Amino acid sequence: MSENTYFKYPDSFTLEQGGVLDGFTLAYSTFGELNENKSNVIWICHALTANADARDWWSGLFGEQGAYNPDQYFIVCANMLGGCYGSTGPLSIDPGSGKPYYHSFPSLTNLDIVRSFDLLRQYLELPVINTIVGGSMGGQQALEWCIYQPHVIHNMVGLATNARHSPWGIAFNESQRMAIAQDPSWLSESSKAGLQGLKTARAIALLSYRAYDIYQNNQLDNADVYDEFKASSYQLYQGEKLQNRFNAYTYWLLSKAMDAHNVGRARGGLSAALSLIRTKCHFIGINSDNLFPVVEQRFLADHVSNSVISVIDSIYGHDGFLVETAKINRILGEAVLKSTDQDPVRW
Repeated sequence: MSENTYFKYPDSFTLEQGGVLDGFTLAYSTFGELNENKSNVIWICHALTANADARDWWSGLFGEQGAYNPDQYFIVCANMLGGCYGSTGPLSIDPGSGKPYYHSFPSLTNLDIVRSFDLLRQYLELPVINTIVGGSMGGQQALEWCIYQPHVIHNMVGLATNARHSPWGIAFNESQRMAIAQDPSWLSESSKAGLQGLKTARAIALLSYRAYDIYQNNQLDNADVYDEFKASSYQLYQGEKLQNRFNAYTYWLLSKAMDAHNVGRARGGLSAALSLIRTKCHFIGINSDNLFPVVEQRFLADHVSNSVISVIDSIYGHDGFLVETAKINRILGEAVLKSTDQDPVRW
């Protein structure tokens, strides 16, 4: 992971649900060069547990062979507000108490996160964003941003995302939070609180991120066994990986923000909200995605004017938006700018 840069917002920041942060920090990374008329900005919104370096987790899209080559573009990615990779979150120091926030960190929504991103955009003196790219929760934020600032973002690529989080998705997230809450350490105030529960939560989440066929292909035992199955070891391994790099407070906080995702709130409903979008949008779905099924991307394409939809055939389920970069690059091949020495254009 590359070294982050930090944007520190010094003023009071009132949140959608009424909480207040006494300033905040966003960790962000940039790569590539900004052209003279600042028309080549690509902004990446990461998914639930990722960081600010898209080359760390989405390298297939952001390299010499990717749709967004840093030789042509100025690429920005910020660790979302509430995160644990340098941005202000539950393990950060509360200026009021001088101690970490822990459980007292105020509730967030995707709109709060987008508003913090937009303050970073202004700090970086970027008048427009040529293309915003986001998958899953990052796609939710990209969509929210297109409504919040309809004349700032020229193009949007939303992968495996939706306009409102579904009861199915909320049920998965609640099941994960139930696992965290069962951890006896969860109610303590410690950076390690809830980590055993987080391990189980990640294993639950993986069942929504992947699909039957990928488990059948990769985790099927080759011999008759009675225990220690490959699939069992895989679940333990994935749970431990997240346990070692994340914290339960942030997982709880951001999964709640995902559940609250509803671009129609206070805007007259989903159809009215989506009609406000002036950005040209390309929605990409994964045919095996059970968490954000293609019907959700079709809904977006049906309600956003000047939009198109593509569907990727994949055995990876929801995680296909991270894995199938070769297919995504082919889809976007005709969508990206062929020259950055011109005024911002739309697809």
